[in-house]
Amino acid sequence: MTTYKTDFYQWSREQSEYLRLGKYDCVDWENLIEEIEYMGKSQKRALVSYLERLLDHLLKLYYWEFERERCSKHWRKEVANFRLQIKKILRDNPSLKKELEPIWLEIHPERIKVMRELFDIPSNVLISLDDALTDDWFPNDTV
Repeated sequence: MTTYKTDFYQWSREQSEYLRLGKYDCVDWENLIEEIEYMGKSQKRALVSYLERLLDHLLKLYYWEFERERCSKHWRKEVANFRLQIKKILRDNPSLKKELEPIWLEIHPERIKVMRELFDIPSNVLISLDDALTDDWFPNDTV
């Protein structure tokens, strides 16, 4: 039996084979449980990352006037891509839908603070989650 720490790929193949064959006494339960938990967390981390990047690009489209003319097509393309990736994650992990609003409320002020280092953003700016996830919604002044 391969150990978890010496050859993860082989270990994972062995574990799946043990499960498939019903050899439950051979399964490395402790590490298998840890890996399953990690897989779930990684899906949430991916969702957070795409939401952050989506918000960043919407803020750029809305407020970064100096770079808008040169970059807006690229930013719009990125926004469309992030929305698509978010939809895929939610399609494959529907239970994450209930996490959207809390994540958005947490990242919104954080991302504004980060983006303020690049350009001016009003203190009362709010891009709603519904707008951000709507396929054909872009900040008014970039349409």
